Amino acid sequence: MAAKSAWAAFPHDAKGYAYAGDALKKAWPKLHAGDTEPYPDAKRAAALIAQAGKAAPKGLDADALAAALQDAWRAFHRGDFKAAFDAGEALGPVGASVAVKALGIHATYLVDDDDEKLKRYEYAAKLAEAAVKALPDDANSHYRHAFALGRYSQGLSIAKALKAGIAGKVRAALDTTLELAPKHAEAHTAMALYHAEIIGKVGAMIGGLTYGAKAAEADKHIKTALKLTPDSPIAHIEHGNVLMLLHGDKQEDAAAAAYEKAAKLKPIDAMEALDGAYARAQLE
Repeated sequence: MAAKSAWAAFPHDAKGYAYAGDALKKAWPKLHAGDTEPYPDAKRAAALIAQAGKAAPKGLDADALAAALQDAWRAFHRGDFKAAFDAGEALGPVGASVAVKALGIHATYLVDDDDEKLKRYEYAAKLAEAAVKALPDDANSHYRHAFALGRYSQGLSIAKALKAGIAGKVRAALDTTLELAPKHAEAHTAMALYHAEIIGKVGAMIGGLTYGAKAAEADKHIKTALKLTPDSPIAHIEHGNVLMLLHGDKQEDAAAAAYEKAAKLKPIDAMEALDGAYARAQLE
């Protein structure tokens, strides 16, 4: 599906984001502070093969799988999202984490056509769903599913998204992510947005009664994300978004300050560079 569509190139200088050889392992804790993705060494690859069982890629031993996953993530971090997606997708459910992240981040920032965006998010959700079946104990199987569904629902009208029951699926996937990985900053950010977006769209009363959405929960989750990843541009961007969704113009200055913070942070990979560029564009 997505492979046939055009893949716009990463529009910034990617020289600083190469992470060749051992540089990837060294930078990994920083690069993955937000999503707690385990470093794909041979031991991790062996565990993935064992967990995935029949859904594991054929003919790859742990060393070969580790090398393939490392290369896919290198491509992601340097902004070669198509290569990262292709490599991840080819590995089936064990490559879904990098495939969905690459497809999702590229669609968010580098696909202009709204229908095309929706198609990609829908496909990303399918890949993540297969990963949830094959790797149910892996936090990012659930998180990528929530991310793809959440982005997909943002492209629909709120009435459509609520009618399709997407909110409940996103919530369940995020709950599972945080049970498996309590320090998953991106899941905390997404949970904050879940609460804030519903309240922003249907109001506090209906949001609370029907979907269990609470402003206090949004506040708590975004604070946790900022504490876990103070240097992550997306945490600050979404902090600004949460403030606007919950308080509107009353918190406009605080939201702008959050965006400014995001715009000033030094990106460590292509995704963060896109996040920062987005924050700067919003401030102009």
